[in-house]
Amino acid sequence: MKRVRFAPSPTGSLHVGNALSAVANRAFGDWLLLRIDDTDPARNVPGGEEAILEDLRWLGLRWDEGPVRQSGRQERYREAGEKLGARFDGVTLLREDGTATYQLATVVDDIDFGITHILRGNDHRPNEPLHRRLFEALGARPPEFVHHGLILGEDGKKLSKRAPGATVGSLRDAGIPAEAVRRYLEELGVPKHDVHYDLPRIRRLAVDAISALPDEELAARVGAPVEAVPALRGARDLNEAREYAEAIAAAPAPVRSDAPETLERFKELVERSNGTVDARALVRELKAVGGDLRALRLALTGRERGPELWTVIAALPRDEALRRIDAAL
Repeated sequence: MKRVRFAPSPTGSLHVGNALSAVANRAFGDWLLLRIDDTDPARNVPGGEEAILEDLRWLGLRWDEGPVRQSGRQERYREAGEKLGARFDGVTLLREDGTATYQLATVVDDIDFGITHILRGNDHRPNEPLHRRLFEALGARPPEFVHHGLILGEDGKKLSKRAPGATVGSLRDAGIPAEAVRRYLEELGVPKHDVHYDLPRIRRLAVDAISALPDEELAARVGAPVEAVPALRGARDLNEAREYAEAIAAAPAPVRSDAPETLERFKELVERSNGTVDARALVRELKAVGGDLRALRLALTGRERGPELWTVIAALPRDEALRRIDAAL
């Protein structure tokens, strides 16, 4: 059985590179420990652990044990550190106050939780020789080490957490569905070499994810009635889908139309439909007679752009559509 661990520091929302490690560990391991590496108080951010847990749950990642916090295991680290001395190979293991440094804590945890494979980013590769010696000094067999490439920014350096879309939280706030982020990370797999961050790819996957969501699920995420779903399908992200839903739900401020003949024709076609409006056919007919579809959209939503016009007409109750047309006339 492959026993693996994902061990972020509580520094706020996950960097996409850390999220890559989390997804890779879950795919690779049979059993996953979630460990919070909080041995360095200067790096810990208030609410940082909660943000990480929210990100992992949002991505649909599940772990088998944890979260285990290193801050709660200091006594165990001191016990191990005293066997080796406060320094080992020139590296400090125990600080003056008796608390363990990362190097000692991580190896003791990996021994105690039976970790068989350590899968992490290339930035940890320099730690491997020291960690191997620590495992052996503590009487344990070193696990297998697998290091993956880092996610780089446009400048070829490690992607800054301040870059657009560089954290899971920022992608969520931008309305990117979790399915799109998870699929992007799964596509990367365990890259042997560093990769450049492809935010446009995530945005393309977002469109696919929205298209694939069941009607009820998409309506629930956006907070819209199921009847509005056809209008939401073309949205590029969930924020845009919410805007579409709001444009349909909220009656526009009445502005007298400069194309009353198009609105009159629309009204006539709707009233003649006996309650079952074929929205696609209606739009085709208005196009055929040179109708001003921009003016119709403005009358129905108060906006010049948005989802396909037929989807707006299909989503609006018949009486509400006629009321908006009368207001514009």
